[in-house]
Amino acid sequence: MRVHVTDLKPGDYLKEDTFSSRGLHVLPKGTQLQTDEIFRLIQHGVDYVDIESVSPSPVSAGRSSAIQAVTTNFDNTIIGFESLYLEALTKGSFNQSMVDDVLQPMLQSLDRHKDVVTLLLLLDREDDYTYNHSLQVGMLSYFLASWLGYGKKECYEISKAGFLIDIGKCRIPASILSKPQKLTPEEFEEVKKHTLHGYEIIRNSMPDEHTALVALQHHEREDGTGYPNGLRKPEIHPYAQIAAIADVYSAMTTARVYQSKQELIAVLREIHNLSFGKLNAKAVQAFIQHMMPNFIGKRVLLSSGDMGVIIMNNPTDMFRPLVQSEGRFFDLARDRNVGIVEIYME
Repeated sequence: MRVHVTDLKPGDYLKEDTFSSRGLHVLPKGTQLQTDEIFRLIQHGVDYVDIESVSPSPVSAGRSSAIQAVTTNFDNTIIGFESLYLEALTKGSFNQSMVDDVLQPMLQSLDRHKDVVTLLLLLDREDDYTYNHSLQVGMLSYFLASWLGYGKKECYEISKAGFLIDIGKCRIPASILSKPQKLTPEEFEEVKKHTLHGYEIIRNSMPDEHTALVALQHHEREDGTGYPNGLRKPEIHPYAQIAAIADVYSAMTTARVYQSKQELIAVLREIHNLSFGKLNAKAVQAFIQHMMPNFIGKRVLLSSGDMGVIIMNNPTDMFRPLVQSEGRFFDLARDRNVGIVEIYME
């Protein structure tokens, strides 16, 4: 099957040896194309190549099935968190075993699906912000803990702590949480108390003080500018430092009543900037390093109005990738007048 190089996809196989217009041998027959090979063809001015015709792969069908399973687990986890939240509101505590019942199936499904960007795109929907956000923070904390080399048990504990960081918001008046306008200084002081409420509710519900400390400290910052206690880096629990990154990333990439969501890669740049004094630098570095490869192959809308596909992360500016759009290429590291507006699944 003869196709234009701009229509190639990672995983395609070359049917014949491929040569440039000058007769230079570029790639041999049978090469399985990945992003680097596709870019090499483009660099050598190759327009068309022959690839092996393949039937729909069982792997593709399996991937769709895996995504459906993850989506179902997301739905169940959000429903479960809503129950925990309402129980904490009415009783001042929650059933500890219910946390495990809600969280474990979701995390088990994540072990079979490593594309974190796709998972975040699946969660871009109209659920209650607090419930959806709690799921995202639990999920991102789990991945980040694993990327930092924590063992399986600790990854679960860190994920659980991230999942419960906002349980204290049940004691904040709904009129404040859902206010579309900017909060007054007095209202913001009230919101900040969710860290104290969360600590108390978790201590009333389970013996694990680490989880309670994460709820208390996830808004602390290494330079002492956070709340509620203005702690500095050595005083902030390591689990809370991980949850803080997950919390900030989820909050900035999710639509809220008073704030539009921001584009996923642009927020990674903001997270990078916050690693200089606010967030743990080592954890931020691991987060960015493992997130960026997940954007390759994703469809994007550019500020120019063009739709395209991210085909390579740019070595000169990792947050401005190379985008392919209908035979054209946008090197966003060079073309500063064009940016990514939104990212979609493949």
